[in-house]
Amino acid sequence: MKTLRNSVFAAIACLAAQLSGASVVQADTLSDIVDRGTVKVAVQTQGPPYSFVDKNGERTGMAVELVRMMAEDMGVTVEFSDYEWKGLIPALLSKKVDFIAADMSPTPQRALQLLFTDPFYESDIVAYVRGDSPAKTWQDLDKDGIQIGVPQASSHVKYSRDNMPKSTVVELSGGSPAVAQALSVGRVDAGVTARGIAAQFTREFEGMRILDGVIVKGAMSFPVRPDDTHLAAWINNWFRIKKADRTLERMIDYWVLTDAWEADHK
Repeated sequence: MKTLRNSVFAAIACLAAQLSGASVVQADTLSDIVDRGTVKVAVQTQGPPYSFVDKNGERTGMAVELVRMMAEDMGVTVEFSDYEWKGLIPALLSKKVDFIAADMSPTPQRALQLLFTDPFYESDIVAYVRGDSPAKTWQDLDKDGIQIGVPQASSHVKYSRDNMPKSTVVELSGGSPAVAQALSVGRVDAGVTARGIAAQFTREFEGMRILDGVIVKGAMSFPVRPDDTHLAAWINNWFRIKKADRTLERMIDYWVLTDAWEADHK
């Protein structure tokens, strides 16, 4: 009986060890990236300063260049895939790409299905109008009959509805450039976006201006799939290093806070 009992215990212990080992051996996206020698990244190439195609036909922008630096430190090449905004998350969840590099905010709703890295930048979310608008501040837009354009499925939809409930929010496909174009021809009365993007539009469209005040602060992160904790930890560590050596500070100054990038890319 003792021998049988010991045999049963041994079998159970062996099975437990096998199950434990199976749980440890999991797919690791970061290891897969290194093994294949390529990191696959989803971007939205619709306008500066985060992701766009420049005068030389080259893909660039702050998000794009950050990924290129990450890839260099990983020792791999980058494969970019361009999507409409609403297609970014489905591409990630269906494993077509390894992560998303865009000006995406880690909202509670998105975090239900994604794992966000720590924010690498917090942008002022502002409103902008044509030169003939009587509005002085973004609060002046909170009126019946005012149409505010925002990129379809973006966090700016919620920001606008929560803070300017009397106005009508109009979602437009094509990203922030489509909103600016709609504003320029009078299809909407105002647009809402990050300050750096709005500043670019004020240089592209005569008379367009940013209204006084900050609607909200929008954090920007790179999302990965929920189980890719190793990849998220690596990106977070990379962000910490690049903040410490002021690389991120220089990138933000070049791409977002000034128009310095225009001399090289526009």
